[in-house]
Amino acid sequence: MIDNFLSNFQDGVFHVLHLSAYDHILFLIVLTIPYLFKDWKRVLILVSVFTLGHCASLALTTYDIISVNVKLVEFLIPLTILIVALFNVFTAGKKSHGTKIGLLFFATLFFGLIHGLGFVTAFERLISTSENKLLALLEIGLGIEVGQLVVVFIVMFLSFLCQTIFRFSRRDWIMVISAIVVGFVLPMLINSELFA
Repeated sequence: MIDNFLSNFQDGVFHVLHLSAYDHILFLIVLTIPYLFKDWKRVLILVSVFTLGHCASLALTTYDIISVNVKLVEFLIPLTILIVALFNVFTAGKKSHGTKIGLLFFATLFFGLIHGLGFVTAFERLISTSENKLLALLEIGLGIEVGQLVVVFIVMFLSFLCQTIFRFSRRDWIMVISAIVVGFVLPMLINSELFA
């Protein structure tokens, strides 16, 4: 039983930290970049809401409640990253990240649902031999949460270093990193198979 837990947990962490699936990391970067260490509670809640959406979509597909149009999902994932990155660019230096928190949580939950749909095929392969799919989902979900927290900590630590040691202004840091992420996701959108 502990072997199954460790295997599923490790698969969840690997899903987030694997560099070939860098879209997950890009989303976490743009979600986290506006915040400082003092905002850790808000960031933790946002990341957990994202994980909740991610796991909910996996559960909905695993139990055949919804079906997935893979091409649409592969287009929507970079689109969600682009939306958050552009939101950061246009609100950098403003207080919008602290005021409309309900909208931000809803958007994060929705984006978590979409990103979870992109993991469905790999997830179904991972749990194909599992006796208890719900337990496997929870174990993988825990791994996803831990993997996301690792990425978030790294992003916040780099933000801290660049803003304190290298004296980047917070506004410039948010705009530059978000613009770099936009540069990564635009080719993903342009090359989407949805329009092929």
